[in-house]
Amino acid sequence: MRRLLVLRPEPGASATVKRACEQGLEAVAVPLFEVEPMGWQAPEAASFDALLLTSANAIRHGGDDLAKLRGLRVYAVGEATAQAARDAGFDIAATGDAGVDRLLGSIEPDARLLHLCGDDRREPEDARQEITLIPVYKAVAVENPDLSVARGSVALVHSPRAGRRFAQLMPERGSVAVAAISEAAAEAAGTGWQAIEATKEPNDDALLALAARLCNNSPPK
Repeated sequence: MRRLLVLRPEPGASATVKRACEQGLEAVAVPLFEVEPMGWQAPEAASFDALLLTSANAIRHGGDDLAKLRGLRVYAVGEATAQAARDAGFDIAATGDAGVDRLLGSIEPDARLLHLCGDDRREPEDARQEITLIPVYKAVAVENPDLSVARGSVALVHSPRAGRRFAQLMPERGSVAVAAISEAAAEAAGTGWQAIEATKEPNDDALLALAARLCNNSPPK
């Protein structure tokens, strides 16, 4: 069985390693980025119908101004994001498990949404709602991450940014397989890998299932 290399920032990296180990995989975390808060000011909550959250990092790093928005219900992508919002005192309107585009498809088209997000994010495709973006956190590259364990591994790529950075750090990649959370993340990782596949559904369950298959069925060169 091949080792699973988890590249996402903490605390998500440790959570993914734990889930992978519970499934019988050998997993190690080598985060390529650290998440840090950004300065921001909450707008008037009355100007919006709901919050849109696509990452739990918006709650973890949102700071004191989150309290000013607590009267807004939350549309969350992923159960981890929804749980972070609940723990911070927000009510959840709906939780999507297949990416932001599908979640937006279930929301009233005239809704006014405030999206608390990271400084590097993908714009929703063909959104019918009025969406106001406010970055509240950023991902900062970890200097010289120890990728000595990468050879022969299956690497989990959770974002296009991670795909690009991993490709930059791995000029010799022929023994490494990549499991990407989306086609965009796979495309950002480039070519030359021993194998590279993207999930059909952009969520952690699908990504770990893909990684498990690659770990068990795709021997390194």
